[in-house]
Amino acid sequence: MFRRQLISLAALAVASSLAPAVMAQGKDIKIAHIYSKTGPLEAYGKQTQTGLMMGLSYATGGTMEVGGRKIVVIEKDDQGKPDLGKNLLAAAYGDDKVDLAVGPTASPVALAMLPVAEEYKKILLVEPAVADSITGDKWNKYIFRTGRNSSQDAIANAVAVDKDGVSIVTMAQDSAFGRDGVKAFKDSVKKAKLVHEEYLPPATTDFTAGAQRMIDKLKGLPGRKIIFIIWAGGNPFKIADMDLKRYGIEIATGGNILPAMVAYKQFPGMEGAAYYYFGMPKNPVNDALVASHYQQFKTPPDFFTAGGFSSAMALVTALKKTNGDTNTNKLISTMEGMSFDTPKGKMTFRKEDHQAMQSMYHFKIKVDPAFAWGVPELIREIKPEEMNVPIRNKR
Repeated sequence: MFRRQLISLAALAVASSLAPAVMAQGKDIKIAHIYSKTGPLEAYGKQTQTGLMMGLSYATGGTMEVGGRKIVVIEKDDQGKPDLGKNLLAAAYGDDKVDLAVGPTASPVALAMLPVAEEYKKILLVEPAVADSITGDKWNKYIFRTGRNSSQDAIANAVAVDKDGVSIVTMAQDSAFGRDGVKAFKDSVKKAKLVHEEYLPPATTDFTAGAQRMIDKLKGLPGRKIIFIIWAGGNPFKIADMDLKRYGIEIATGGNILPAMVAYKQFPGMEGAAYYYFGMPKNPVNDALVASHYQQFKTPPDFFTAGGFSSAMALVTALKKTNGDTNTNKLISTMEGMSFDTPKGKMTFRKEDHQAMQSMYHFKIKVDPAFAWGVPELIREIKPEEMNVPIRNKR
């Protein structure tokens, strides 16, 4: 009788010790996606959400599970407002008890959110906010980024326009995105001469005054003259209405979403560098994204769709390595230096600042009647190892 009681007690003890592990295994993996569902960058945010969900499905083979745990995504709309984004992230970590978060769309929102991730000791995977300071001087160890940063944009675009005898004026939004972008571009340009920086309010629709200032800076100069645009949302190409050709002034800019690239049709031969265009990368993940997007929406995937997909690939790769364990320290040690497949090919989280090292694409615009937008023809892929992306944090 006593022996049977001992055996029962031992069995109960084993069952009790296993219970937390079993419970953890069965518990949902909760991910908050905080993005601009509405607001000035709504188009970018919605693409990211589409890509995130497609990527999670692809990476899990359609099960939406890792390590026996179901992945649940909670969406929150920051409206492009920093204070709102900060509060939503705190609520996601504190009230919703999410394991980690993805987002946001706008750089000022991301900068407001970084200290919240540190306070709650939970990972924030930044996608697609671009400002260098996110993985630079405002960074903390809970921040990872699959999106490209301003330096990656700038280094890649300098490949296209940084040549002897070229004079450049930059035009950017007066925001963290715009100012970090110009700073990184200035640091990347070695041969061309930067003669002026023009900063305009992010919601500018009348570019006349700014365009006139830029024309005045460039029109009397010898050689090739370029206005290099760093802009998110809106239509900065309205500056072309000022008849820039009369002064021999060209426009250059990086890649963008397809609706914005309709304006690129005005500028055949324009060179720049893109983060993504669906026809450029040749790999199985991009093939799957393009096929799935055409099947679901009858259109190709766009700039930020690829970004959302990449963030999902990073998360599932990490979670598979931990067998579904969402312990923050375990995830950090797993993700530091981790490589993962994306629609752009292989990305790797740099250990020093958790920035994803990734390819960019040098393009030239051609006009094709079959497409509503200016088509970026690939000149060449700029591989991660070719870009000396500065480490800007203070780890």
